[in-house]
Amino acid sequence: MKTYSKYFIVALGLLAFGCAENGGDSEVDQKKQELENYRKEAGDLKVKIDELEREIAALDPSFARSERKSVLITTTQPQVGSFQHFVEVTGSVMSKKNVNISAEVSGRIQEIPAIEGMRVRKGQVIARIDDESAKRNVAEIETQLELARTVYERQKRLWDQEIGTEMQYLEAKNRKESLEKNLESIRLQEDRATIVAPFDGTVEEVMVRMGELVQPGSPIVNFIGESDLFIEGDVSERYVGILSRGDSVEVNFPSLRKNFKTKVTAVGSVINPNNRTFKVEVFLPRMDSVKPNMLSTLKIMDYESATAITVPTHLILQDNKGEYIYVVENSVARKQYIERGMTYSERTEILEGLTGEETLVDKGFREVGDNFKVNISA
Repeated sequence: MKTYSKYFIVALGLLAFGCAENGGDSEVDQKKQELENYRKEAGDLKVKIDELEREIAALDPSFARSERKSVLITTTQPQVGSFQHFVEVTGSVMSKKNVNISAEVSGRIQEIPAIEGMRVRKGQVIARIDDESAKRNVAEIETQLELARTVYERQKRLWDQEIGTEMQYLEAKNRKESLEKNLESIRLQEDRATIVAPFDGTVEEVMVRMGELVQPGSPIVNFIGESDLFIEGDVSERYVGILSRGDSVEVNFPSLRKNFKTKVTAVGSVINPNNRTFKVEVFLPRMDSVKPNMLSTLKIMDYESATAITVPTHLILQDNKGEYIYVVENSVARKQYIERGMTYSERTEILEGLTGEETLVDKGFREVGDNFKVNISA
């Protein structure tokens, strides 16, 4: 090392001297040639010096530590305190009152006041079916019922006077009561020709057109209630047995820029074979701005430790012995092997290997090695 420095200083001196002199071109060329020779000689010496250092270090490790230059680094400390791990999934707002409202009588669609996206109140008319046949049946039965009532009243008076037979009285009574029941049934069908909203909600889809013939059971509209909303998400099967009902959930609606905390209300017990996930349901409090099918982000806490030791995840390295992190002791960096736990938000819990009082190599951790001298930047 000293020989190399001596030749380097001589070379610089000769260069400065050559610049200061005002001699001829031949003298300058001579000085340049001498400088080039010294540089070449210095390069050869540097190669020999490096080779000797490696050979001596292999025989005497203490020589390597004493000769190695210090590496400039910054340091950080492990954090000791609360650590939480979350499962992040995408959720969709669903409604327990998501129903298809169907026709209960046959006929043609006479009117459709509802349109897709329309918010309606309970009892508000959604559609009407032509009930002309029901009205004709009502008029016919009402005429028959009027006659049956007259016959029954007369037969009853005679029976009260013990005139006529009991059979005649019972036949008149049965005729009247039968027609009354038929009239009630037809009027009920007439009422069912007017389709109304069963609860407050939104018309999601209109499935028929004006004048279309429908039968009992034919879907008219898809209707979603505004109450009893919840959020549903698909969670990877690797969390089976970890997530449970009552777990804390942080919900974020990106479109609304709203965040709030809630709870898991149900955990599915069936794995979807297509994507290897299971369903979770999350309670959604009443919020006027939240709509069915709106997307959200769910952060479900599946692990928590009140006294965890955590470090920045990027500081953890690995070799054939395991995972380690560099700690600083007496201005020397050394490997400290660890056992890691869960990782979340760029921090990792350390289960074994650290007490939380160590000084860790931060910036420069990739430049240091085991037993390297370090210089801590202020």
